[in-house]
Formats: sequence, C-alpha cells, structure tokens
Amino acid sequence: MDGLPLVTFYPPRLHGWRLGAKRALDVAGAFVGGVVLSPVFLVAAVLVKLSSPGPVLFRQKRVGKNGREFTFYKFRSMVGGDDSKHREYLKEFMENGREAAVDRRGRKVYKIVDDPRITPFGRFLRRTSLDEFPQLINVIKGDMSLVGPRPCLPYEWALYEDWQRERLTVTPGLTGLWQVTGRSNVSFHEMVILDLFYIANWSFWRDLKLLFQTVPVIVLGRGAH
Repeated sequence: MDGLPLVTFYPPRLHGWRLGAKRALDVAGAFVGGVVLSPVFLVAAVLVKLSSPGPVLFRQKRVGKNGREFTFYKFRSMVGGDDSKHREYLKEFMENGREAAVDRRGRKVYKIVDDPRITPFGRFLRRTSLDEFPQLINVIKGDMSLVGPRPCLPYEWALYEDWQRERLTVTPGLTGLWQVTGRSNVSFHEMVILDLFYIANWSFWRDLKLLFQTVPVIVLGRGAH
C-alpha cells in the first residue's frame, strides 16, 4: 500500500511487558471513556428504544484473538431481518476486493449501503460511530482492546485463508490503523495488510497516536456508512 514500507510482518511485538502495558491502557481508557461519555450513552439508549421496537443493545457472536468467539455489543441500529444478503456480500467482497460494491452514486464502497433494515436513528449512530461505544464493555471484560484489528463474524472467519487469520493473533480493538487510514474505503486485502503491519510494529505510543487520530475520523464521519 502507498505510504507503508515493505517489511516482514513477524515476529509480533505484543508479548511480555508490552502486553501488560497495553492492557493497562485498555482498562484505564475504557473506564475514563465510560464515565465521561455516560450522558451520551444514556441519551443514545433512550433514543434507540424510542426509535424502533427491540432491545437497546445488539448482541452478536464475533471471533477474537486466536479464533475464540465472544459476545460483542453495539447499540442496535437495525430492525431484525435475514442476514443472507450480508453473507453473500461479504464473500464477494473478500474474493473480489474493490469490485465488491458500488453505491447508488457509482462510488465504490466496501460495506453494504442503503440497507433497509437500518433505522433512521441507526444511520446517525453509524455515521458517528456511536453504535460501537458499548464495546467498552468488551474492553473491560478483556475480549477486546481499545486499539487493534476489528473482530470478525464466524462466517467471515470460515472464509479466511491461513495468512489472513494472522490478523487475529492479537486481541481485536475498537479502532485501529485501517480505520484511521481508510475506514470503509479500503479493500479487504488492504485491511489485512494494515492489521499485520500494526501487529508487527506495535508500540504503546502508536496506540495512543491511533486513539487521538480516531477522534477527527469519527467527528468528520470519514468513510462511515
């Protein structure tokens, strides 16, 4: 990818004291973030409940470190429905990369857009990434980190090649290098390369930098759908 040097990705650097430092940042950051943002979460929870029938939190099985499944939390942004369209899209996206999806304006995107199951308030949640913030619960529980590769769905994991599964040899995160670099505007192959680069070049200060770089991405809604 442009801007990234060609490197050998392994061995990874996340072990020993580095792993402890990362976990300390996760716990402290999730606790402070939860306290500071609690009024926002409360308002969001009420509006989710009022906007459509169903639970406030969406729970789903995701695949985390070394293929281990865990319960993943989000603010619910959709009404119930068949996920076969997403399964079909995901397979196409992984196999054909940049040709996987085109929105109504002809601009290539790499998520399903205009999904009729998404509620009006759900679109706002997704555009601002507020739907992701209940994953602070996952961070406290140790299923996720503040920074790292995103967890994947079990049926996505089943399609991964061996080298692609290397992206989840570490704890998955709320944000990461590909979210800051391109968010929804990168291909699956590029996402994996960015995740492997992050793993091989991890540092405490890189995590802090990525957290700060995530803020304008969320505020500006860059690459969100």
